[in-house]
Amino acid sequence: MTEQEHRAYARVGLLGNPSDMYGGKALSFTIANFWATVHLAPSDDGGPLVIRPHPRHDLVDFASLPQLVTRLQNEGYNGGVRLLMAICKVFYNHCIQHGITLKEQNFTLSYDTNIPRQAGLSGSSAIICAALSCLLDFYNVRHLIKVEIRPNIILDAEKELGIVAGLQDRVAQVYGGLVYMDFGKEHMDTLGHGVYTPLDINLLPPLYLIYADNPSDSGKLGPQHR
Repeated sequence: MTEQEHRAYARVGLLGNPSDMYGGKALSFTIANFWATVHLAPSDDGGPLVIRPHPRHDLVDFASLPQLVTRLQNEGYNGGVRLLMAICKVFYNHCIQHGITLKEQNFTLSYDTNIPRQAGLSGSSAIICAALSCLLDFYNVRHLIKVEIRPNIILDAEKELGIVAGLQDRVAQVYGGLVYMDFGKEHMDTLGHGVYTPLDINLLPPLYLIYADNPSDSGKLGPQHR
């Protein structure tokens, strides 16, 4: 089996956020400036399954205690390894629950990303989305897991980690481009997902993206928001 590499792009919620969590409608799009890339390399026969830490985002070696503290204050505790582990678990469980047989071969997963951290651009889900694409192709099961269901799998992986989110970001990253989403209760109850309609990205006017250098973690709620 050949190596796999997939890319997922940062997402901007244009209209409707957070109506994806309340049976509403949303309009979102991906942007080509920022992305996450995941690489899957098949293991040799008998080789282990490896989740490779990123040399910068999963840093565990520090020059001093002050450097460690500064790093945590600026970027938080969380790197990408936990995201890759979570999507592996959720993907495996989904396949087991739906009678999808997976071949017995291990692999090494690694990732890279240039999406600004904690800037509301869905950097975590981009890593998971790209990793899911690698797993779908490595196991040759893309045709067995509908595109409409894939955002649910990505969201389940994030919920596994306690990340607070809805389907909107994951839909935009799975489909790419500009996507209109209807999360009406009738759709969610009968289909298990919303109704997603890709639109022509050229319908959008010129837009500017502004983000902070030292933002808070968009996936966690403070006491004042609970």
